[in-house]
Amino acid sequence: MTENKFVLNWLEEMKALCKPDSVVWIDGSEEQLEALRAEAVESGEMIKLNQEKLPGCYYHRTAENDVARVEDRTFICTPTEEEAGPINNWMAPDEMYAKLNALYDGSMVGRTMYVIPYSMGPVGSPFSKIGIELTDSIYVVLNMAIMTRIGDKVLEKIEGDEFIKCLHAKKDVNPDERYIVHFPQDNTIMSVNSAYGGNVLLGKKCFALRIASYLGKNEGWMAEHMLILGLENPQGEVKYIAAAFPSACGKTNLAMLIPPKYLKEKGYKVWTVGDDIAWLRIGPDGRLYAVNPEAGFFGVAPGTSEKTNFNALESTKKNTIFTNVAINNDDMTVWWEGLDKNPPENCTEWTGKQVNGKTYEGNLAHPNSRFTAPAINCPCISSEFENPQGVPISAIVFGGRRAKTAPLVYQARDWEHGVFVGATMASETTAAAAGAVGVVRRDPMAMKPFVGYNMADYFGHWLEMGKKMDPEKAPKIFHVNWFRKDDDGNFLWPGFGDNMRVLLWILDRCAGKADAVESPIGLLPTANDIDTTDLDVTEEQLSELLSVDKSVWMEDVENQEEYFAQFGDRLPAEIKNQLEILKNNLK
Repeated sequence: MTENKFVLNWLEEMKALCKPDSVVWIDGSEEQLEALRAEAVESGEMIKLNQEKLPGCYYHRTAENDVARVEDRTFICTPTEEEAGPINNWMAPDEMYAKLNALYDGSMVGRTMYVIPYSMGPVGSPFSKIGIELTDSIYVVLNMAIMTRIGDKVLEKIEGDEFIKCLHAKKDVNPDERYIVHFPQDNTIMSVNSAYGGNVLLGKKCFALRIASYLGKNEGWMAEHMLILGLENPQGEVKYIAAAFPSACGKTNLAMLIPPKYLKEKGYKVWTVGDDIAWLRIGPDGRLYAVNPEAGFFGVAPGTSEKTNFNALESTKKNTIFTNVAINNDDMTVWWEGLDKNPPENCTEWTGKQVNGKTYEGNLAHPNSRFTAPAINCPCISSEFENPQGVPISAIVFGGRRAKTAPLVYQARDWEHGVFVGATMASETTAAAAGAVGVVRRDPMAMKPFVGYNMADYFGHWLEMGKKMDPEKAPKIFHVNWFRKDDDGNFLWPGFGDNMRVLLWILDRCAGKADAVESPIGLLPTANDIDTTDLDVTEEQLSELLSVDKSVWMEDVENQEEYFAQFGDRLPAEIKNQLEILKNNLK
């Protein structure tokens, strides 16, 4: 409990609104969490898995209408629509509060309200921020205990009204009245009618990106949708990279990368600091430092295997909550598509139907099924994971899935150009026809669904941050594309662990140890700069991987112009200037 009047007054208001039968404060103790697990198993909210094979692991199933983030029901409520910007859903705060209050009214009658004090970032770190989530879901409590630092130790750190107010009610899980709403000026997040993690673990995207990006703009730091990894060379020196990718571009795989045999034998290692979100601040020495505000991984299960991501799979072997995967009824373990080629015969698929997995048509696990695993389970977790001062960032990497446009890797000429490179980030969807390229989706800095204010102002904030850093110490900015294809539609680059070869060139560039050649889009390595020892990539393929097709780029520039047009006069002049430079270079 606390004597903080701001916390207590808000709690009384929310109790009066939601009318729970009882209120339980989450103190963070293992005894309390264990009692909640037992209660959730008894009520059927969770299923206990095989404790010999998967110690501390549990299973949860969400409603079939409630299996993913709902971007069309996600709102940023600022005093004016302009502040939210053209790519966020907006409603006037008063109107939204009225709508939500009607939904929350009595929503917890017959239920328990849990009060979860939590810290994003190590407790007491200068980077960290505190939230309190009120929820009627034990599933949320147990997930927040994995994803964040919770309990009394957090409560003690709250000063005055310096905390983010988060309210979640499952209500009826009605998709037509489902809302995930952010009030940046009020430090408030409200979620109703969902029980799926991405919509209800309010410390994650809601706080750590949407609200934090707004706080960062006002306070002079950055909240980014980025992994953080440390690359250790054979001499034992570790350099850190922060990287942003849209979904389906291998972000988690890169965060937990296993070096190829040749580099591993030389003594190279990769350490995971974060797989999804980075908070970045300028240190007293003028360098940019990053922490991972989360304490766990909320990963997509399908496609995760020993082969694709050994470290992620290992992270799930204990104290993990699985959501919407399949259950092997014979031994109460879990299965999903891509785990191996042996679906269990006696099986419960994700909706709860009993089936024979070998003859079942369709997915046994939902394509967006999840695991919530403690980061400390990860075999390659960095020793700096809990460092309250963060790690110094040498390079920022942007990436997308482009069949013909972007080369394997290129470097921005300077910070301003780097911001433009991030702002024009895009991925292509592949059409059904083999080799046909689908739609280009712009996803600036991989933040399109997550910026808590006008995206044009967000670009402006990036530019401002660059001016505040020591130019000699500012991270260099790069763009990578692991997905370049030849004319027959085959990938030219092997990807996965071999992406480390590209990271080594990036870090050599940061240290002034590698050459680069000028191109219309930025600085490129020469074919000799990428170490291809033991790699089945020909010189021709490498030169194609590093080529820049001006006509393809001119088409892309038209698409960039269209995208930027929606921001009108609010788009920073520097972005317009960089677009003109690119056009002139391509001519």
